[in-house]
Amino acid sequence: MKLLLTLVLSCASAASSADKISAVTGVWRAEMDGVPALVMTISDEGGDLTGAILFYLIRRGDGQPARSAPGIPEPLFAMKFDGKALDFRVSHRRSHGARTANDPPVNFRLKITGPNEGMLVRENAEGEAFRVSRDK
Repeated sequence: MKLLLTLVLSCASAASSADKISAVTGVWRAEMDGVPALVMTISDEGGDLTGAILFYLIRRGDGQPARSAPGIPEPLFAMKFDGKALDFRVSHRRSHGARTANDPPVNFRLKITGPNEGMLVRENAEGEAFRVSRDK
């Protein structure tokens, strides 16, 4: 009986954890000036959160409409989700060529604001938050 109770509680805890994680898993996108600005994919492969982010270079101000070009996808690491916000880090070493090769990783926070909505904030740059939405 004790073993059965432990098993039931363990399953309930796992289900609750999976429900909490589902709030952040999926494909998240942001636009700026009407063009893609970033795509972030988060999954829970094997129960652990994994992910990658792709930033777009946005060009504007040369007399033409804004346009964007994808950069290089970077993995997300040191991911921690508390049910309301996901904290993670992104390497900066390949983002701008040799001049950033030795830069430290950048800290981000994805604040969940609704079922498929959030705000992506870079550490120490709260004024530059991206409104992101998750694909349905």
